[in-house]
Amino acid sequence: MNLDKHFVKYEAVVNMVDQVFDRVKKEYPKEVFCREKCSDCCYAIFDLTLIEALYLNHKFNEKFSGKEKADLIAIADKTDRALAKMKRDAYKKVKDGADQLEIVGKMSQERVRCPLLGENDLCLMYEHRPITCRVYGIPTSTAGASHICGRTNFVQGKAYPTLNMDKIYTQLQLLSAELVKDINSTNIRMHELLIPVSMAMVTLFNDEFLGVKKDG
Repeated sequence: MNLDKHFVKYEAVVNMVDQVFDRVKKEYPKEVFCREKCSDCCYAIFDLTLIEALYLNHKFNEKFSGKEKADLIAIADKTDRALAKMKRDAYKKVKDGADQLEIVGKMSQERVRCPLLGENDLCLMYEHRPITCRVYGIPTSTAGASHICGRTNFVQGKAYPTLNMDKIYTQLQLLSAELVKDINSTNIRMHELLIPVSMAMVTLFNDEFLGVKKDG
């Protein structure tokens, strides 16, 4: 299945985000800490939208093969199982009456090494890293709450240019929905899927998974 036209649209969003990051970094060079081998963001827990997961999976399969690929998939599988357990435990706590926002807050503070972080603390797919990774070092906002990387020199509470991630996520959801419609998937809500990096690496996104209707 050729998804190139959808990937081009996704890359346009990536380019826009990169431009925002570069603009903030140029304006606040002392505040933005991002540099080679600073891997703080590589331990953050986050999910990908469908379009991001498909793109990352495509680029991963293009770049790696043989034993190197098998070793990375083994690491990703181990990571994915650990994340799944954390999510099950969190769900159980909420079901038992714990405050959902508090549980989500605690989850966001957990540290899990990204399976694409190499032994030299460099990203193995830096050129194709997800959007969340690309914006980690500048002020962002989600659902009205601001976020800054703990290693930056931005001061909490002070006004800075802030990237509204809700708008970015909306664009990614729309791209995902457009893709689902274009492939004529039987799962019309597939665009709502949120997929960890580890799962994006190990999943076989074939016609069966995507719910593509077969002729006849």
